[in-house]
Amino acid sequence: MADEPSREPPESGAPTVSCSRCNREWDLDFEFEELYAGNRAVEQFALDHERHTGHFPDDVTPWIVDCRECPDGDQYLEERPARRWAKTHARHTDHTVEFHPPTEEGSTEAIDAE
Repeated sequence: MADEPSREPPESGAPTVSCSRCNREWDLDFEFEELYAGNRAVEQFALDHERHTGHFPDDVTPWIVDCRECPDGDQYLEERPARRWAKTHARHTDHTVEFHPPTEEGSTEAIDAE
């Protein structure tokens, strides 16, 4: 079918990301060639996609940090910056932060000021 997107990887070797909610697929040549994102191309695309659409592409689930006492919180694609945000917020505000891993198998952790 002519209208069907190619399933072949781009010649550059850039990964492909899909989003079933948008019913689209993107190769990440732009992130490689224009943004020089390198091995962080998928992460950069996923964060940009969420900023512009309000949701992450398929197969991307963030670490979520939510303050129990104020409306502050954020989402991260890696544990280290998520944990840093939670600990820093707890330390500066003396608030408890809920730390949610990206999978349902992981348990939510409460992070308090130390």
